[in-house]
Amino acid sequence: MSEIETKLSAARTRLILDKPFLGALVLRLPMLKAAPAWCQTTATDARAFYYNVDFIDALTLEQTQFVLAHEALHCALSHFARRMHRDKYRWDIACDLAINPLLIAEQLEPCPGALHLVEFEGMTAEEIYPCIAESDQMNTHDHHIYDQDDSNPDGSPDSSGSHPQDRPTARSADRPRQQQAEPAASAANTSSGSGRLPTGARQPTPLSPAEKEQLAVQWTQRLAGAHQQAMQAGKMGGELGRMIGHLLQPQIPWRMLLAQYMTATAREDYNWARPSHREGDAILPSLRSNELKVVVGLDTSGSISHEEMRQFISEIDAIKGQANAHITLLACDAALAADGPWIAEPWEQLQLPHAFKGGGDTDFRPVFEWVAQQDTHCDLLIYFTDAQGDFPPHEPAMPVIWLIKGKAEIPWGQRIQLN
Repeated sequence: MSEIETKLSAARTRLILDKPFLGALVLRLPMLKAAPAWCQTTATDARAFYYNVDFIDALTLEQTQFVLAHEALHCALSHFARRMHRDKYRWDIACDLAINPLLIAEQLEPCPGALHLVEFEGMTAEEIYPCIAESDQMNTHDHHIYDQDDSNPDGSPDSSGSHPQDRPTARSADRPRQQQAEPAASAANTSSGSGRLPTGARQPTPLSPAEKEQLAVQWTQRLAGAHQQAMQAGKMGGELGRMIGHLLQPQIPWRMLLAQYMTATAREDYNWARPSHREGDAILPSLRSNELKVVVGLDTSGSISHEEMRQFISEIDAIKGQANAHITLLACDAALAADGPWIAEPWEQLQLPHAFKGGGDTDFRPVFEWVAQQDTHCDLLIYFTDAQGDFPPHEPAMPVIWLIKGKAEIPWGQRIQLN
C-alpha cells in the first residue's frame, strides 16, 4: 500500500471513529487513483471516489477527511439526480455551497479552494441555485462527473465557466460505453477501496437516467441507515443532523397536502332531518353543504417574497372553490396590516394588494388573537411563513396548518414543507 493510500485509509478510519455518520457514507465509496489529465483534485460519479495523487499528498490528514466526506455527501444527498433542468455550472456551485458549511460545522478542516459563503449556511442546493449568476467567477474544488453539460455534450469550454474536466471530452465520448465504464465497474466491485488500485483510472462516463434512478434509491437507503446508526450512537446532531432529518421526511408536494387538508375539513354531509308535512311523511336524505370558514395568515416580515405570496394565494384560490371555502386573509409581521383583512367567497377571486407594509419582526400572535375576537367560527387556519417568530403560548382549538419555507420547527399544528 502506497503512502497516499495509507493516508486515505487513515483519514477514513478517523471519520468512522469520530464522525460515524460521515464515516459510514465514505465507506460506500471505493477509492480510485485517477489520471491527472482529467482529475486535478478529487471527483465522484456517485459510484466511486477519484483522487489526484499530488493533490492528496499536499493535504493534511484533516483536510483529507474533508474531501472524503465532501464527495460522500454529494452522493448521499443525491446531487447527481436532483439537477433536472438546471444549468450544470450553477448547480455544481450550489451543491458545494450547501455541503461545505455542514462539514465546517462538524469541525472538519476545508481543503484549499473549498467554497464557503456564510449567507448560504443552512440552505439546500435548490435554495442556493437561484442566487448563483452565470457570470459568477466561482469554481468548485472538486469535479462532479456524474453528468455532462446539456449545452456542451462534447466537453468543450463554454461561457458559463463550467469545468470542462467535469464533462467527458470528445475523445472519451467516441470510446465504446463499456470500455469507458471499466473504472467505475472496478470501483463498484472493490468493497473496501484499500487494496492496490489501477494507476491513472480513466474518466468514467456520465450516469444514464436508469443509473441515476438506481443510485438515488441506493444512496437514500445508505443515508437513512447511516443516520439511524449515528442517532443510536448519540453522534448525530447540529445543522447536519437537522438537514438530514429534513431530507429523510416524506417529500409529498405541498399543494397536494394542502388540498387534502382543505377538502377533508370541508363540512359536507347528508341531512336526515324531517321535511315539511306538505312534502309527505317520508324521511329521505338530502345533501347538506356548509361553507368552510378559512383564515389565511401571510408572514410579511421580509422572508417571504411578494411573488411567493402570489403563488401561494393562487393555489388557495384553486382549492377554495372545490372545498366551498370562505377565505379571510390577514397579513402580519409584528402586527396586522392596517388595510386588511381581505375577504373572498368561494366564487370570488382572492386578490392581494400591490404591496404590503411589512419587513419588521415576526409575531404570529396577532393573527390568532384576531380570530379569537371574531364572533364567527373558524374551521381552519393556514399560515404561510418561515416559522421564525413568536408563537402563541397555547395551541388553539381550531386546526392549524403551517406552510413552512425553510427548516424551522413549529410547537404545534400540522407542518407542510414548501418544497
